[in-house]
Amino acid sequence: MWCNVGFAECIEGDCNNGYGTYKWADGTKYIGEWKGNKLSGLGTLTIADEGKYVGGWKDGKKDGQGTFSWASGKFAGDKYVGEWKDDKHHGLGTYTFANGDKHFGRWKYGKRDGQATYIYANGDKYVGEYKDGKRDGQATFTWASGDKYVGEYKDGKRDGQATLTNANGDKYVGEYKDGKRDGQGTLTWADGIVERGIWKNGKLVKPN
Repeated sequence: MWCNVGFAECIEGDCNNGYGTYKWADGTKYIGEWKGNKLSGLGTLTIADEGKYVGGWKDGKKDGQGTFSWASGKFAGDKYVGEWKDDKHHGLGTYTFANGDKHFGRWKYGKRDGQATYIYANGDKYVGEYKDGKRDGQATFTWASGDKYVGEYKDGKRDGQATLTNANGDKYVGEYKDGKRDGQGTLTWADGIVERGIWKNGKLVKPN
């Protein structure tokens, strides 16, 4: 619940145990179900200078299935449709960004966590795991250009064993660290030339 100085009251219905409309001083308005003087059940909250939430509530917090559409501020144009818990994205949900990017997958208390698919507006696509909001685990990243990375991520970067195949025919099979070729690996160029050995920061430092 919000605490605003000045006008803030139930303007229609039952805002204790029932269905009612409540309005705050800044223009924020809630229309929906109440229980024990708290938002509980299904309802619509229109937040002044932010956006609108339509969905489930429990003990005054967003809980269950719901949709939040941001109308202004730094998230203007963004939209989340999915599950909530304790006012945070939790469970399965789809987040669509104003720029056209879209993330569909599992969330854990507001952070991407678990299996998901992220599709960029330009056609690039990530399918894999997240942990604490970052790419972490096995995944496949496909670029719109046709390039493809299949392997491991850690803390949002390519890290571990992987295969990168370029649309032009080049192919690297080996280890990555902090997003670069690092460790044992083999790079086979489209023309048949092979570079094999130990890599460091993206460069072959010890051929074998």
